[in-house]
Amino acid sequence: MTASAPITQDLVTIPRKDEGGTGKVNLVGLTRDGLRDALIDAGTPEKQAKMRTGQLWQWIYQKGVREFSEMTNLAKDYRAMLDEAFEIRIPELVSKQVSEDGTRKYLVRIAGGHEVEVVYIPEEDRGTLCVSSQVGCTLTCSFCHTGTQKLVRNLTAGEIVGQIMMARDDLEEWVPAGKGMGESPRLVSNIVLMGMGEPLYNFDAVRDAMKIAMDGEGISLSRRRITLSTSGVVPEIARAGEEIGCMLAISFHATIDETRDKLVPINKKWNIETLLDALREYPKLSNSERITFEYVMLDGVNDSDEDARRLIKLIEGIPAKINLIPFNEWPGAPYKRSSNNRIRRFADIIYKAGYASPIRTPRGEDIMAACGQLKSETERARKSRAEIAKEAGL
Repeated sequence: MTASAPITQDLVTIPRKDEGGTGKVNLVGLTRDGLRDALIDAGTPEKQAKMRTGQLWQWIYQKGVREFSEMTNLAKDYRAMLDEAFEIRIPELVSKQVSEDGTRKYLVRIAGGHEVEVVYIPEEDRGTLCVSSQVGCTLTCSFCHTGTQKLVRNLTAGEIVGQIMMARDDLEEWVPAGKGMGESPRLVSNIVLMGMGEPLYNFDAVRDAMKIAMDGEGISLSRRRITLSTSGVVPEIARAGEEIGCMLAISFHATIDETRDKLVPINKKWNIETLLDALREYPKLSNSERITFEYVMLDGVNDSDEDARRLIKLIEGIPAKINLIPFNEWPGAPYKRSSNNRIRRFADIIYKAGYASPIRTPRGEDIMAACGQLKSETERARKSRAEIAKEAGL
């Protein structure tokens, strides 16, 4: 398979039309070209279509307006036509939990009654939203709670960008009427595709959603404020750099194939050497746009001094930083978190080799919102500790 060949999975595809049983086309998630074509199909004259697309784009993605009747720079008869053919719909907020540290975890419902989780992490200098790309996950990484949930389906572009819109609703972040971009603080300043699912197994929808997020006349986030995390779907990595262009993070977690095969089973398909070769060719790679290696610290599994030194040797020549993630435990987890002293020792070895090695502070643990803990509360295929350990080869 070539680097540009798309990877597909045998998943149920939810059409944009009539997702909610209304018979109307949902405009959320359509690209600019897709929105323009939809307007023309509904009767908008071609000469007006580009202008109308721009107007709707700003109402939807800059001001957060959901009712055509409120789009005051459009004629009444045109608004009536839009209301008859289209809708502006985002995932339904089912519940919200707020951690002691301010982290918010949202449970949202999408078409078909499925549910996914979204996490907002406020910090002094930024607000990071962790979004999901699939219902469940196909990768079965043994340290990840989401990996114990069966894959149901890919999310649509509308369902992905809709998570951002839902969070902005909750945070009341939309640009008020009469104000321009930049006059209000950005509460959602960063997006990380680190929620439920493997983003590169849902490439087209993720790409379209992130293009909407980056559009300067809408949500308007810089590509450098968006990070896509992959477990290593090698054939799609170069394509991600070319077609999305955001920052890249790798769910790495081990320095030898035997260990990574257990922690991140996709390694059996694309091993460490193959993955690193692909990363060295990543189109956006530079000293100013480093690849982030995510490394969960598991007691007695991958946290030795030898592992740290081996990691340094493996990534030689790749502009990179290493995020060390204290393991966030969940019910039935077959691993334990490395001790604080062991994590600091590991970080020190990496730092002295010239790489940034921040230790991630766990956020939202009290509401199961920390890294690796997301899992739909309505998912029924629960697995026992023994089943999880058996699949991990422990």
